Amino acid sequence: MVSPQAAGAPGGPALLELVVPAYNEEDRLPAGLAALCAKLAELQIRARVIVVDNASTDATPAIVRDWPQLPVPVRLVHCERRGKGAAVRAGLLATTAPFVGFLDVDMATDLSALDPAMALLGMGYAAVIGSRADPASVVEARHSLLRRVGATVFRGLARQIVGDIGDTQCGFKLFRGAEARTVAARLRCDGFAFDVELLARFRERGLAMREIPVHWRDVSGSTFSCLRHSLGIFAEMGAIWLDVGFAARGQLPAKATPARVAAAPYRDSASSAA
Repeated sequence: MVSPQAAGAPGGPALLELVVPAYNEEDRLPAGLAALCAKLAELQIRARVIVVDNASTDATPAIVRDWPQLPVPVRLVHCERRGKGAAVRAGLLATTAPFVGFLDVDMATDLSALDPAMALLGMGYAAVIGSRADPASVVEARHSLLRRVGATVFRGLARQIVGDIGDTQCGFKLFRGAEARTVAARLRCDGFAFDVELLARFRERGLAMREIPVHWRDVSGSTFSCLRHSLGIFAEMGAIWLDVGFAARGQLPAKATPARVAAAPYRDSASSAA
């Protein structure tokens, strides 16, 4: 087993790489990056952040280029193809670490979730998903009635594709790196519904996924709009259902169990989350 102290030693490849998609995020990116780098330094593992500039027209790429490379290196990746799904896919395909993930730039999910997520990956889960639907989650939301209704409809449709996953859209997901890169190479959805396709393809491969409770707070500044994006999202959902909608055809694989791993890369008290 690799101890957190050994994993945090200087030099060598990263154990964990986290992707942050960003489109015109000059206002929110500095605070989000600062919080993420501080948390990764606290974990004492070799880690790297990959910010994917999704064709921004503001100072987003300049902020990343000028970001201090200690205690956690921050890399800039460009993705000219617009859409959050396209940006996350580009970021995941740019990783090389054995453990990877992606987070929203606003860090709406409290970063304390990284501890149990890393422990669960070390136990053999292929994907660990933050879930605001978990009864133990704390959710501080200020969403409009329209957005709440839209979210309810979306969750119902998502279950027809991904089965019993309660929250596909929380912006906190970690994966075993090899599986994530294999799945990312097959993703076609560029928009906000890409999480559904990603999780459907994990389930399609029989990979074990685990939802965990999170502390999530609504942060202003999101580019998502119900009025502007809903039609496109539901069109994407239809395309995903046609492509990998095995759940609706009664072919959803049984819930997978974690793979056995010879050595857990990260274990601490958070392993009690299992």
